[in-house]
Amino acid sequence: MLVSLLFYNATIDQNHWNLVKFIIDNIMLFVLILVSGGMLLWPSLQRRGTKVSILQATQSFNQGKTLLLDVREEAAFAAAHMRDAKNIPLKQLPARISELDKFKVKTVIVVCASGIQSSKAASLLKNSGFSDVHSLDGGLAAWQAQGLPTVK
Repeated sequence: MLVSLLFYNATIDQNHWNLVKFIIDNIMLFVLILVSGGMLLWPSLQRRGTKVSILQATQSFNQGKTLLLDVREEAAFAAAHMRDAKNIPLKQLPARISELDKFKVKTVIVVCASGIQSSKAASLLKNSGFSDVHSLDGGLAAWQAQGLPTVK
């Protein structure tokens, strides 16, 4: 059996018509699949600045040319933080960014709990004229998972 399409000057056979009918009958399912897939991909597509691995961060920090900026809240910072890290919570960073002006020529590695807030802070620092800004991939959680030292 051939079906004539009104909007397209062609015909399709029954097998292809079943596929078209299935897609039309389940259009909401396809929309749901596309939207949920997009939501899963969104964080990886929205990379804000460059990320460094724990190894790269350690090497850079050991060379002495790096500022570690922890953007977690004061209470979380007091509980555990990386050695020699400077704490400016993300909410206060726009107002306190002038405190970091002397580090504009240095490498800045931004740290948070999981790596999401540090990406936002790294983007803010880049827009403020910092030349070499990175976010620690995985944040302090990844640092501690590797058994690396923290200070209280």
